[in-house]
Amino acid sequence: MSSSGSGGAYAPFGHPAFALLWTATLVSNTGTWMHEVGAGWLMTTLAPSPAVVTLVQAAGTLPIFCFALFAGALADRLDRRRLLIGINLVLLGIVSLLALLVWSGRMTPGLLIGFTLAIGTGAALMAPAWQAIVPQLVPAPELRAAIALNSMGINIARAIGPAVAGLLIAAAGLAAPFALNALSFVVILAALVLWRPPAAAPRRHHGSLRAEMATGLRHVRHNRAMRDTCLRAAAFFLFASGYWALLPLIARGATGGGSALYGALMGLIGAGAVTGAVLLPRLQARLDSDRVVKAGTLGTALALVLMAVAPVPAALMPAAFLGGLAWIAVLTSFNVSAQTALPDWIRARGLSVYLMVFFGAMTAGSVLWGQVAAHGSIPAALLLAAAGLVAAMLATGRRAIGQGEGLDLAPAALWPEAPAPAPGQEEDRPALVTVEYRIGEADRDAFLARLAEVRAERLRNGATRWSIHQGVEAPGTWLESFHLPSWAEHLEQHARVSHADMDRHAALRLLHAGGTAPVVRHYIEPPR
Repeated sequence: MSSSGSGGAYAPFGHPAFALLWTATLVSNTGTWMHEVGAGWLMTTLAPSPAVVTLVQAAGTLPIFCFALFAGALADRLDRRRLLIGINLVLLGIVSLLALLVWSGRMTPGLLIGFTLAIGTGAALMAPAWQAIVPQLVPAPELRAAIALNSMGINIARAIGPAVAGLLIAAAGLAAPFALNALSFVVILAALVLWRPPAAAPRRHHGSLRAEMATGLRHVRHNRAMRDTCLRAAAFFLFASGYWALLPLIARGATGGGSALYGALMGLIGAGAVTGAVLLPRLQARLDSDRVVKAGTLGTALALVLMAVAPVPAALMPAAFLGGLAWIAVLTSFNVSAQTALPDWIRARGLSVYLMVFFGAMTAGSVLWGQVAAHGSIPAALLLAAAGLVAAMLATGRRAIGQGEGLDLAPAALWPEAPAPAPGQEEDRPALVTVEYRIGEADRDAFLARLAEVRAERLRNGATRWSIHQGVEAPGTWLESFHLPSWAEHLEQHARVSHADMDRHAALRLLHAGGTAPVVRHYIEPPR
């Protein structure tokens, strides 16, 4: 394998922290996929209705949609390692209790959905922190390779876990996959205890969780690279979720189907994904990210069609392999696009928005295709999902992904020090900053065009409102103003401006006339 990073696709394994956590998460994800297979198959024995079976996947993904942004705000302000240890300890207890109830024969459909919601909530609280620590483990040139290896690890687990779960269910009963999943939490906890990341620089100012969540949403809204990535992801996952949600029923209804076939199909999806991860660097060397995603989308649509028209193992198995191959191409491209679009200070919150889109679309798709299958048929649901997938790809094709690659989003630390508040002015009061420019008439259009990029930067980095006004008495005078929720937030804004942002500011200030810098003034709202 080769990679865009200087050390090749396996270079991240040269960093002990990455190797440790990658190995532990491989074990943990194997247990997770065993749990997924066990829960899906258990529900087919408790309540085999398509509408009920698809609720298992919906219950696992809905909490991430609901709580990911809150979790991202936590991950951006707390010690991520301690946060992960605490959540994994709670999940160890929940999964152990689930295994005990299944073993004792006391599980019901309602309880299974409740446990799935609880486990999904734990996953939601962990996901942004897990995603955000990846850039801490490897240097920037190896980030793409690290993300690809993480995706490969997930899919190696997907290849191993379902196959083992199918065999365990047949040999030892439905409780076995849940028991081994509980043991996998012990492994991930041991790795987190052994991992000693360097101490992060403490933040000087903290807003409320609500304010920090709002900052995360505003950042994504005004970050074009992230916004386009999320729109493309929603268009894909809403329809691609069709075969994930219906796979237990596809396996149960196939000729000679059963738990062994279900495990085999899940394993083949994982094997296809691992194969895709191996081939992906070569594919990326020939195609840009947009074309990789489009190729993966068409491959997923073809897999859906094959599952619909030929529900026999001989056709379902290659369709599952193709589905996994296409899935990894699309998922890795979206993940890299999201990671490279975000600076470190907002990474967990920005990734949490991406995860909300991902799992929100998967949840909505699971419910939608379950209802379509319940009121029509499974093949009809799969064919409609394939058609929708192609239509959504065509509708969102102009939204490019990978726009953040190559941008220097590291903090520039080049803004001058902010003035100290006057006596009686409080840092938690709303703030206003104005910048006065003098622009010649010939430069007016160029000024407004460059100002649009600066406006987006102000709003990405903490401003809640922005405006520009032209002088009436002096039409060459322009006043830019932007509001912040607090003076403390403006101090944070100074630390957030990246090298790419400074390039935009420099291009704008070249148009300022008079040989001096634009005049900047600061204001704080007085106490009421």
